[in-house]
Amino acid sequence: MVIIYMLYLLIFVVFVIGAIICMKIKASGMNVRDFFNFIFAINDLNDLYIYSKNNVNMTKSEQTTFLKKAEELFSKFEKVPSIIWEDEYDKYEHVLETYKNIRMMKWAEMAV
Repeated sequence: MVIIYMLYLLIFVVFVIGAIICMKIKASGMNVRDFFNFIFAINDLNDLYIYSKNNVNMTKSEQTTFLKKAEELFSKFEKVPSIIWEDEYDKYEHVLETYKNIRMMKWAEMAV
């Protein structure tokens, strides 16, 4: 019987901690869903950063895929204040530069 009460207490404590975290996120002016999407986007940023280092070796289809994934990533990062992800700024900047370079190459190809 005591174990059941302890289990209920543990579930209640976890629920309260989750509610406090959600309230803190809301109080900072963010949407909770956007924040958790951002958490997962950090992994995508790491993948794109590694992928962007091979910019010279990308095929046309790989460049198109990179552009689509980078646009999705940028939209997720825009929804979160930059102070939260300032540790990842160098990676973000490198991915952004690669994105710009690929876009410029695509525009140059379309113009010719």
